[in-house]
Amino acid sequence: MPLRTRPATTTDVEPLAELAAITFPLACPPGSTAADQQQFVATVLSPARFTEYLADPARALLVAVDDEGTDPAALLGYTMLVEGEPTDDDVRVALTIHPTIELSKCYVHPDHHGSGVAHRLMAASLDVARDRGAHGMWLGVNQQNARAQAFYTRSGFAVVGTKHFTVGSRLEDDFVLERPL
Repeated sequence: MPLRTRPATTTDVEPLAELAAITFPLACPPGSTAADQQQFVATVLSPARFTEYLADPARALLVAVDDEGTDPAALLGYTMLVEGEPTDDDVRVALTIHPTIELSKCYVHPDHHGSGVAHRLMAASLDVARDRGAHGMWLGVNQQNARAQAFYTRSGFAVVGTKHFTVGSRLEDDFVLERPL
């Protein structure tokens, strides 16, 4: 597949929100409810929020597209990086590499799982993190999401701690992973 990664633009806002609504529930633990997932999508992954994220100089949004596919505007996946030290106390204590950058989002459309999209997005995200002066990258991943954990381990991340993550009315347990750049 002729895959290209690029910075997201304002024309990507609606497709990003649509992709997020498809992919976020796939990363949630089995006990989370559809209502909680939808509440999270509506408040954190809406078009309005993606517009805010694009305007935030501390964030970088990358998208993967198939330039030669039937719909070259269709997004295959996306990542979002957030510069700066974490505000979560559990994360701050767990991290060992500074300055750091968070891999806040890393999602691929399920039709493209296993096709290399995630690896290309990860490589591009690592490049952006280095360009922004980070020495380490961290992320949170649900403790029950074995598929994502395996991908992050293959990408050089290791578990360094735990934290909590709220989805709707539920408090979920996440591993904190970190890797050097």
